[in-house]
Amino acid sequence: MTDVMPRVQHPVHAPETETWPTLARPRSNPVRRYGAATAIRLIAKDLPATIHLDRNRSFGLGGPAMRVHRTSAFLDRLGQDAGSGFGEAYLAGDWDPEPGTDLADLLVPFAERFSNDETRHLLPKWAQSLRWLVTRSQPGEQENDRAGARENVSRHYDLSNSMFSEFLDPTLTYSAAYFGGDPTADLATASYDELSAAQLRKLDSILDAAGVRSGSRVLDIGCGWASLAIRAAQRGAWVTAITIASQQALLAQRRIADAGVGDRVQVALRDYRDQIGEFDAVLSVEMIEAVGEKYWPVYFDAIERRLAPGGVGVVQAIVMPHERMLATRNTFTWVQKYIFPGGLIPSIEVIEDVTAQHTGLRAEVVRHLGGDYARTLRVWRNRFIEHWPAIAALGFDDTFRRMWEFYLAYSEAGFRTGYLDDVQLLLTRR
Repeated sequence: MTDVMPRVQHPVHAPETETWPTLARPRSNPVRRYGAATAIRLIAKDLPATIHLDRNRSFGLGGPAMRVHRTSAFLDRLGQDAGSGFGEAYLAGDWDPEPGTDLADLLVPFAERFSNDETRHLLPKWAQSLRWLVTRSQPGEQENDRAGARENVSRHYDLSNSMFSEFLDPTLTYSAAYFGGDPTADLATASYDELSAAQLRKLDSILDAAGVRSGSRVLDIGCGWASLAIRAAQRGAWVTAITIASQQALLAQRRIADAGVGDRVQVALRDYRDQIGEFDAVLSVEMIEAVGEKYWPVYFDAIERRLAPGGVGVVQAIVMPHERMLATRNTFTWVQKYIFPGGLIPSIEVIEDVTAQHTGLRAEVVRHLGGDYARTLRVWRNRFIEHWPAIAALGFDDTFRRMWEFYLAYSEAGFRTGYLDDVQLLLTRR
């Protein structure tokens, strides 16, 4: 196993030509462009939003509006890649929300189509049968074996510790907070000031579910910047915190020392498959999404193997409806291409099936945090935009800014509509 801590690096944003080669306008194809324009008309036919395609063509039933600035480029991108074209067109500046329209509010009607049990699709069935013409499969280089997983995780989590620090709360917790009440009520009032308390409430809810107390032996898989490990150690637990993101591990180690719990927490740059020992609690917060479908049985088997007799696991996971997971698991999405390479969001059903078939564990949902995630994402996006000058000073460009604004808004829309959920699962031996 590799536990050697790396020396400090200061990664900055790579040049656009290296990171986003596809943002160059695709070669024009009249047939694909016509198909994309037809898809726009079909999508907008009964959509409670407005798409201003050009000066003479607008579609939709009204509501949140978007305006396309470069129609031909926009249609070329959609015609080339159905999974990424819409988001790529935003990165390239081909379209924007109308002034006064929030980006997530605009994306909500699209997400609602997927979350509605009666529709589940943007296009009618006859048009869905043609999607294979413009849909890509996941590339082989995003395989989540040990080497591939480290590369995939590093591409996101090692972007820049300083960049993440600009928009996360002081705990540096990069997962759904727990606000309680109705977190999606009046999202316009979502405040950075409320975030740290909500994140600590989430951390405590995980530790409470796992029964972590003084003397507990805790394993934190995918420890992030160590907020959960620090909170557990403050209860008197002994914590092993592991990650495969090297720069994240360095800052986690420093934060643990600054919190005064360095004698209770060990940070290791280690793959979950290589961990040894027994623990009273095995915790893993929003890490399963990076595991990959092929390795889900390995992941849950690793959790079971690390549990001492009577021990329990708690996994917090982003999930999607099972039908949608099955329909999209082999496609190459915008999020996989630009944000989380090698990732795949599971469903509750598949987690229950994998644990039942490949382990002796039982998975039980103890809390839903989908609405809380929508509010968390709104706070992060507001903070990201507010602090953009400081982020830009780290070496990130305007394409990166648009990419992250779209990612945060796109995710918020998914949680607001129920297309995505976030759950805490208690894992116990059957």
